[in-house]
Amino acid sequence: MKALTLKKNHEFQRLYRRGTSAVGGSLVIYCRKNRLRRNRVGLTASTKLGNAVKRNRARRRMREVYRLNADKLRPGWDLILVARTRTLFAPWAELNATFFRLCKKLGLLREPDAKE
Repeated sequence: MKALTLKKNHEFQRLYRRGTSAVGGSLVIYCRKNRLRRNRVGLTASTKLGNAVKRNRARRRMREVYRLNADKLRPGWDLILVARTRTLFAPWAELNATFFRLCKKLGLLREPDAKE
């Protein structure tokens, strides 16, 4: 299933202005509740990170971290993942742990269900 993405500038600006954020060593997450029943995600990598190859690598890594953990998040949120320099070089486990920790801090994680 294809993820719903944020693409328009005004969507990013609204999240930056009105959303809450959490900062980690390798990425930053902005989030805000939406009125949909699904999450939407946007990815950004500044030119400060380097050339297009490095920025695309950072976005690919963040997209994969989100994809692997999307089922653990509560539905109905807009998220922006912002790459930092460490996004490029951080070990995969650290990037994953940072994402998980920031989501927990923002209250985005689902409550663990009882055994089904």
